[in-house]
Amino acid sequence: MVEGVSKILWIVVATVFAATAAATLVTHGQEKPCYFVFGDSVFDNGNNNALNTIAKVNYLPYGIDYLEGPTGRFSNGRIIPDVIAELAGFNDTIPPFTGAPPAQANIGLNYASGGGGILEETSQNLGERISLRKQINNHLSAIIKAVVPQSQLRRCLYTISIGSNDYLNNYFLQPPTPARRQYTPEEFAESLIHFYNIYLKQLYLLGARKVALFGIGKIGCIPRIVATLGGGVGCAEEVNQAVDLFNHKLKALVTNFNNKLSSAKFTYVDLFSGNAEDFAAFGITVGDRSCCTVNPGEELCAQNGPVCPDRTKYIFWDNVHTTEIINTVIAIAAFNGNITSPFSISQLVN
Repeated sequence: MVEGVSKILWIVVATVFAATAAATLVTHGQEKPCYFVFGDSVFDNGNNNALNTIAKVNYLPYGIDYLEGPTGRFSNGRIIPDVIAELAGFNDTIPPFTGAPPAQANIGLNYASGGGGILEETSQNLGERISLRKQINNHLSAIIKAVVPQSQLRRCLYTISIGSNDYLNNYFLQPPTPARRQYTPEEFAESLIHFYNIYLKQLYLLGARKVALFGIGKIGCIPRIVATLGGGVGCAEEVNQAVDLFNHKLKALVTNFNNKLSSAKFTYVDLFSGNAEDFAAFGITVGDRSCCTVNPGEELCAQNGPVCPDRTKYIFWDNVHTTEIINTVIAIAAFNGNITSPFSISQLVN
């Protein structure tokens, strides 16, 4: 498991940073709130492109419906943070941390990484990835280099989607990992929340006050898991039940933060409660297979392979990730508060 980071060290770092920022306060004319993104492939928009990993998608048909083409987004088009940024009033999407100029930290950065997890050992099977701990370290480096004032950081929006890989590419990975042999589902969820709690408090020390934590969806129903642990016939309920334990603990953590951390506004985004049938009202009716061509035993789209002609009818783009239409529906619901508790993302922004 991950080694704990010294709380004293982080308090010292945050205190020194706050003093430095206050002493060199610069007005950047930023009227809209800044926006920082953390997470895994659901939120990654290109940070994995330069990594030695099989979890990279900088090729067609990824981005087939995105204006800039393949960028490293794990979808056919926009991902959830893109839509949230637009709803929040940003003129452009939030760029990946990798390759961004230092001044971009005054507006926002996306640190998410495909394969990233709460635990350091998660997704070792994929190659290089940026864990949540490393993403927060990247954030610390970025805001220090750009001398972003603490007063501004407290007004920023932070969204985090993490934890799926800790199940897909750790706990339920075959052959069984040390985590599976060592922990019951309840114990594993508790372990994840323990480290998540540490990392979120680090973000709080660095100024994060308006934070949306996305829960894990029913990953037991994604095509990859249906084909393996679901026996090819339906959802793997064992996986969904394990994830549900994590989600309940995450929601309780949100409540705890709001009660105990001064001026904090954390909210939980529920991606678990809905069902595929709920999307039928939007004309999204295909939920049992991917839109793009996925080779046997793989989970990502085959390079330059054929895709379904109408992406707006499909839930899944590849064997793990969702289509732009699903990402848009989720982002709007989270922004408006239909799937959040206790705050909508709109309330965090305003």
